[in-house]
This record gives sequence, C-alpha cells and structure tokens, in this order.
Amino acid sequence: MGDKKILSIGLVCLDIINVVDKYPEEDSDTRCLSQRWQRGGNASNTCTVLSLLGAPCAFMGSLAPGPVAENLPDVSIEDFSKVDLKQYKWIHWEGRNAEEQVKMIERVREYNSKQEEKNKITISVEIEKTREPLYQLFPHGDVVFVSKDVARHFGFDSASAALKGFSNRLRKGATLICAWAEKGADAMGPDGTGFHSDAFPPEKLVDTLGAGDTFNAAVIYTLANGGGLQPALTFGCQIAGKKCGVHGYDGILQ
Repeated sequence: MGDKKILSIGLVCLDIINVVDKYPEEDSDTRCLSQRWQRGGNASNTCTVLSLLGAPCAFMGSLAPGPVAENLPDVSIEDFSKVDLKQYKWIHWEGRNAEEQVKMIERVREYNSKQEEKNKITISVEIEKTREPLYQLFPHGDVVFVSKDVARHFGFDSASAALKGFSNRLRKGATLICAWAEKGADAMGPDGTGFHSDAFPPEKLVDTLGAGDTFNAAVIYTLANGGGLQPALTFGCQIAGKKCGVHGYDGILQ
C-alpha cells in the first residue's frame, strides 16, 4: 500500500480536564490540583494515536478558528465527495450523522468495485453512543467497533455476548470488535471465529479519557499493516492500558 493513509472522520473538540486527588462526591466542593486544555473528540484522538504509532494518517471534521465554537456541522456527503480516495487504504468513521455517513461509505464501495484487491479501501465504523440512528451503520463496515455502552443498552452483559447478539446485523465477511474496559476486548472474525484479549491495566490509573479511541487506533494500525485479529486485539488492549496510566497521549509508547 506504500504511503497510502488512514483517514479518520468525525469529531474534533476541546477537552477541559480538571485533575483532582480523588473522584468528587456528589454536591461536594473539590480543590482542583491542575487543569489542562487538550484537543479531543473520538476521530481526532484516534488520528493522534495513529500518528504516534507512525501511521500516515489524516483527519476530516469541522474545525473552529478559535478555542470556543458553537454548532459546528458534521461532515456531509457533499464535503466527502471532494476527497481524493486514491490517497487512502483505510477510512474510519466515528458514528455521528449516520444517514450522511452511509452515503459516504456507499461512495467508497462504488470506488472499491472498480479497484484491484490491493487498492481497495477498508471501511471501519465506530458505534459508541446509544442513539438509534447510529445502529444503521452496523451493516456498512468491514470492521465494526461497538461500545460497551451500546452492548449494555441492548441487554448484553459481556463482550462475547454482544458479538453473538450483533452478528446478524453485519455485512457478510465483516469483523466485529467490542472492548469491555478492565475485562479486555473480544472480536469476531469474518468466519465467525472468536478472539479475546485480557486488559493490561497500568500500575496506577491516571486518565481514562480517550482510552477507547486509543484502542481503536491500535487495532486499526495493526490490521491496516497486515496483522491478524488476535495480535490487533492484544496490541489494542496494551496501548489502551498504557494510555490509562498517563495524562493525555505522550508516553503511551514508552
């Protein structure tokens, strides 16, 4: 694939993080030890980690000219129609404006239908929020990341149960992945084979913000470079665990 890039589409936002010595009790005043502002948003975080891992990557989303903005529009099919697909080997969608995103994915499918196997773009989608419109993305990804929150919303009490329960929503030959925090992550391959990785918790839990995005990035990185599903799952859990032990993303590869 040469220098073809991984494109991550979705949200970029400003995260304002207050560091405290323990989780605040309800209705209590808590002294803040420190505060930092950092770029956030699922798709943006995933792109950050891909970059740290050394992957050629790009981000597509609405950017504000200043630190504070209101009502930024999600990426539309009109915006996406201007993207030169020849640059990319993998495109990842953070589930947001699903109806528009389905149209974008259809454009990639049409492009893929005219390409040799080696030039086809892999499509991944993340279904994180418990919002009904997002569930239409299930049959559109080659790789589908579904969150613990969505799984529990549907009544599943484990990642393995979620994979079985959601399997009939997938397109033929798709891979389904579900991370379950401290219980690790499970995946179901195109032939229905199951995989599991335990979690790799840090010595001290410091910052879990973006751990899921980190997991997604590490899995995508491994699969996009020809790795198998088991190594991808394990690497995703390892890097997500490292991220939970540091503030932000600096140091996740140490």
